[in-house]
Amino acid sequence: MPSLRDAARGRILFGGDYNPEQWPEEVWEDDVRLMKEAGVNSVTLGVFSWARIEPRPGAREFGWLDRVMDLMHTHGIGVVLATPTASPPPWMGARHPETLPRTEDGSVVWYGSRQHFCASSPVYRRYAAAVTEDLAARYAGHPALTVWHINNEYCTHCWCDETAAHFRRWLESRYGTVEALNEAWGTAFWSQRYDAWTEVVPPRKAQYMRNPAQELDFKRFTSDALMECYAAERDIVVRHTPHIPVTTNFMPLWSGQDAWAWSAQEDIVSVDVYPDPKDPQGGQYNAMLADMTRSQAGGAWMLMEQAAGPVNWRGVNHPKPAGLNRLWSLQSVARGADAVCYFQWRQSRQGSEKFHSGMLTHAGEHGRTFREVKQLGAELATIGAAVSGAPVPAEVAVLHDWDAWWASGQEGRPSTLLDYTEVVRSWHRALWETGTTTEFARPDGDLSRFRMVAVPQLYLLSDAAIDNLVAYVRGGGTLVCGFFSGVADVDDRIRPGGMDERLRELFGIRTLHEWWPLDADTTVECDGFRGGLWSEELETEPGAEILSAYRGGELDGLPAVVRKDRAYYVSTLPEPDALRALLGKVVTRAGAGPVLAGLPEGVEAVHRGELLFLLHHGRGDVTVPVPGKRVDLLTGTEFDGSVELGRYGVAVLRDLTP
Repeated sequence: MPSLRDAARGRILFGGDYNPEQWPEEVWEDDVRLMKEAGVNSVTLGVFSWARIEPRPGAREFGWLDRVMDLMHTHGIGVVLATPTASPPPWMGARHPETLPRTEDGSVVWYGSRQHFCASSPVYRRYAAAVTEDLAARYAGHPALTVWHINNEYCTHCWCDETAAHFRRWLESRYGTVEALNEAWGTAFWSQRYDAWTEVVPPRKAQYMRNPAQELDFKRFTSDALMECYAAERDIVVRHTPHIPVTTNFMPLWSGQDAWAWSAQEDIVSVDVYPDPKDPQGGQYNAMLADMTRSQAGGAWMLMEQAAGPVNWRGVNHPKPAGLNRLWSLQSVARGADAVCYFQWRQSRQGSEKFHSGMLTHAGEHGRTFREVKQLGAELATIGAAVSGAPVPAEVAVLHDWDAWWASGQEGRPSTLLDYTEVVRSWHRALWETGTTTEFARPDGDLSRFRMVAVPQLYLLSDAAIDNLVAYVRGGGTLVCGFFSGVADVDDRIRPGGMDERLRELFGIRTLHEWWPLDADTTVECDGFRGGLWSEELETEPGAEILSAYRGGELDGLPAVVRKDRAYYVSTLPEPDALRALLGKVVTRAGAGPVLAGLPEGVEAVHRGELLFLLHHGRGDVTVPVPGKRVDLLTGTEFDGSVELGRYGVAVLRDLTP
């Protein structure tokens, strides 16, 4: 099976989305000159080119793309060629309005933007397959082609009649009978029982709260329906070019795709990452997304999009201060990226993204952004052979699951303040700040190679996942689990006792009496720390150790943090310093630990293969103690015992100790 290694060929791919159709052809030669100057070795073409390739139904205009493909090959730049199916041409919506998605209340989502297609529409799928077929046939033998990029950021939702029919087919395949569906959805509640498949519709706008099991299945279905579109186009290009790897770009932490399932269908796992430059924890967010993508890929991954400067879709779009783009790019490489790419190469002069930065901004080749891009391109070329394909070791896993995420966000829950992704980010941040490198894992996956497993919050767990966690601890692993976990089964049915009995036994919890969610900006006092967001009324069994108890209020004296052998349960969200201290202690007890001890504040250390990356997220100068003699591959400077880093500084160290 082809891979990112085949496309990279011992390098780090460097470049970005290139949209030459937005520019006169005389600009193309200048683009190539500047690409070569910047060290660009890869561009993504055709992402939003459907209307240019097929200006009217059945027409094909490939001449311009032929010239661009040839131009890239002439200058030694590889092409990640996209199928253009993310944005159908206006003629499709005008001639075939049934291809346009409908909202929950039945309103039409019109063309005029992008991603305006119903994934269940046979007409859309037919046109998408036809243009993909012709694209693959034309460029299958082109020497510039290195990777296929299917569609772009799959993110559409639709509630139309065609989707309803598709949803019913999906449900019938899953459940077999209407009776089984009624049982899974708990339709005895509110007189929702179905008598025939034809009565079932997507969870459209309703008078009051909708059936949460129906909504959960619709989220599962939507992910699968989009993946059917992806797989259809992937199979076409693979038939023409079985030797060329295939990808589609994920959006970071987007709920609409079960990325565990999607990753298994890709040769290369790629993601678009846009931390906010004003976020003081932007570096941790970048690290978390890198860890998550690397885990989905099972190794090296592709940073398909990032911004060289500001984006255009936040309320206030801040540019990146000098050095931050380099820092976050090299941080991604440290955590497994073998491709560092941007949206986009040349900043657009028109359209909705004209204020979204490019590698070449409106300031041109003399602008600060382009100078920094050139520096980064040169550095990636320097370290590429040493880094490409190298693994990132991790002994600690963070569990993450889309079913649990989908189910925990339903209406009618104990607290709308409980944001699954924010809890996951809090726990990853705590581990990141201890200097511990983590991976993400499925709750039902193989956990045997991890010394410690962290469960920030998994409301829904399958029987297989629960048995897996129990077996992990029984086999000698250390498990730390957050609140409101193991509450529901795969049908969003509350388990007896409010938490599965196998987990209660594992953690030494006799009874979970009540969940006590907290108001915004409200905390609970615990021994040694304050907790926020959540608390629980627990009663423990003999043999369970209470590591921290609630103090004051209704839960005074009751357990907040419980341990039984190697299984820990944390019933609130400790404040950041306390969560970091708690998880750091457990990591140490589990026999894991930080990559490098004694790091100054704001300095991150990551091993990739034989190299040690030091990344400084602060603006001052720091001295980092590093044992032994090392050489920085970026500068050739040798260090003995310590490394000096300046503002947003990075060192990529090779050990010279005999």
